Amino acid sequence: MDRTIRLLISCPDKVGIVAAVSDFIAQRGGWMTEANYHADRDTGQFFMRSEILAQSLSVDSEQFRADFAVLADGFDMQWQFSDSDVRKKVVLMASHASHCLADILHRWHSGELECDIVGVVANHENLRSMVEWHKIPYHFINFKDREKAEANAEVEATLATMAPDVVVLARYMQIIPASLCQQYHGRMINIHHSFLPSFVGANPYQKAFDRGVKLVGATCHYVTEQLDEGPILDQDVIRVSHRDSKEDMVRLGKDVEQQVLARGLRAHLQDRIVVQGNKTVIFD
Repeated sequence: MDRTIRLLISCPDKVGIVAAVSDFIAQRGGWMTEANYHADRDTGQFFMRSEILAQSLSVDSEQFRADFAVLADGFDMQWQFSDSDVRKKVVLMASHASHCLADILHRWHSGELECDIVGVVANHENLRSMVEWHKIPYHFINFKDREKAEANAEVEATLATMAPDVVVLARYMQIIPASLCQQYHGRMINIHHSFLPSFVGANPYQKAFDRGVKLVGATCHYVTEQLDEGPILDQDVIRVSHRDSKEDMVRLGKDVEQQVLARGLRAHLQDRIVVQGNKTVIFD
């Protein structure tokens, strides 16, 4: 795959932004392979994503960034520059369920996800053999019979040793403390079933089955201090009927969770997401 430069922009909307950015890239010989933009009429904000063939540019990345900073100041831009050759470091976190973790590992192993998975942190031991088969370090952190604060401090210290760009909660069934939410703001991704807030607590699939729901789904979102209420990256649903057992619903729910988490993670890795308050603009 050709190396590309990705430029992600948000700023107050005004006339001339697209022209100015396009002209800036053209003056440096840039060949744009993607160009997407969106104007939010409610907030007056403008969003833009450009992808440029790196080999076409007449300047190096450092010079490009220095030059673009001048243009960005003129439009009061918040902007992000990334290089497709600089792979993001990902840490996965899991508990007992294996489906989301196994799916991400498979997609990474087969080359579908452009990243380096540098470790897995888990509060159960049952997933170790699967992770280590992929030659990925497995960090078990015991939460049983100890203070949550002590275990979470060990989680934080373990993550710090790996310095991840992205943390993915692949059905990690512990509440993330506020300090970690703040530290990995916009860089920690979670997945949960779609029954919230209707069926909270234990056995949500049993509660949904007893209620006779007709849709099973999942939500992928960034983690914030407000539990399961962060900016949404992806969602999907699948229909169920009276013919489906609770076990069928669980199976279908796992399928949706895997797909939604993978899509959300891929969008993040490809720098396609801009967070606006508690919403997202995603350039697909």
